[in-house]
Amino acid sequence: MIKVIIVDDELMARNLLKGLLKEYCPNVEVLADCADLPNGVKAIRKYKPDLVFLDIEMPGHTGLELLEFFDEDEIDFAIIFTTAYNQYAIRAFKLSAIDYLLKPIEPSDLEQSIERFKKLTDRNRQAYETLKENLSQQGIRKIAVPEGNTVKFLELDQILFFKADSSYTEIHFTDGRKMVISRTLKNIEDTLDNQNTFFRCHKSYLVNVQYITGYIKSDGGYIIMNDNTEIPLSGDRIQEL
Repeated sequence: MIKVIIVDDELMARNLLKGLLKEYCPNVEVLADCADLPNGVKAIRKYKPDLVFLDIEMPGHTGLELLEFFDEDEIDFAIIFTTAYNQYAIRAFKLSAIDYLLKPIEPSDLEQSIERFKKLTDRNRQAYETLKENLSQQGIRKIAVPEGNTVKFLELDQILFFKADSSYTEIHFTDGRKMVISRTLKNIEDTLDNQNTFFRCHKSYLVNVQYITGYIKSDGGYIIMNDNTEIPLSGDRIQEL
């Protein structure tokens, strides 16, 4: 059985989640449900759950503060955030590789989250720290990308451009490094939606605008990056640039 604690200031939300877990996730046992973060911390210390369903916005605290109550070696539980946050915050969750459920919670989403938890092998505190940083900034600062069986957290300021390579994407860094990840360029562009640092200048390129140093009109048009890389610029993107 997966031992679970629910932390949410709304009684109706707690009862709804308990009901959904009972009906759709028979391998889950709810040990406690708490209306605020301090009681949630006490319950976690007492019951030592495998998984915590944690609301983001609660009176006096945010769910993101939870890990501050524990030493690093005490964090042997996973977290699934429940949130009614706006789309900007949802992008922050995606960028940080954190699991979340959007209220009102759908049974199919809940079942998928439990399945993902079962496959979880590394409960990495860095993921939650990255989420806190992404939510606290005016703009997203890091992106989580897959590398083998792990997830890497990359500073967006250190990325020069993304280049499409079929169903993969090649990342070019400001220090000359390269990295290939199993995500499409379209997926990355959607993740960085409304993030004005990166510009889709061509079907195969997503560039960091702060490192553009010039534009060449000849030969169809090219962008010059600060490492002298020439990147094609589609004719329909010139005005937007």
